[in-house]
Amino acid sequence: MKNSLLYFCLLFLISCGQTPQQPATEAISANATYYGEKITADSVIQIDELAQLMGDQTEIAIKLKGPVEKICQKKGCWMDLRKEDGSTMRVTFKDYGFFMPKDGAGKTAIVRGIAKIEETSVADLQEYARDAGKSEAEVNAITTPEKELVFEADGVILQ
Repeated sequence: MKNSLLYFCLLFLISCGQTPQQPATEAISANATYYGEKITADSVIQIDELAQLMGDQTEIAIKLKGPVEKICQKKGCWMDLRKEDGSTMRVTFKDYGFFMPKDGAGKTAIVRGIAKIEETSVADLQEYARDAGKSEAEVNAITTPEKELVFEADGVILQ
């Protein structure tokens, strides 16, 4: 019995000395800036993995990381994240509660929010084209809505 008690105490002391494992966390640079809700960089998925993770779902809550291709030059009210194949995903900000700096293209963003497949109206597509500085002829050439993967972020880390 004495040996059992000694064995139990030894196991207890050894197990108490171990630290629990934490989920993997992205390294955040010292000059990172936070927008919207303060988010962390844990459990981040690369933007190119999103389509596979979504499967047949039309909406998913997720945290993504990707390079910023461009930002709305009117007031920073949307940004495009670039995928490896060169295509982009539009990111808007929940309730227009915050905006990105207009000079943020080329940086890396971590965004938390809802990815969803939705149909973007002709009016919205034309507005995005105007915001991106397209000519009036290019804007008027947009005549059909598009089904696309979009993202509504409630928090962003820009590095």
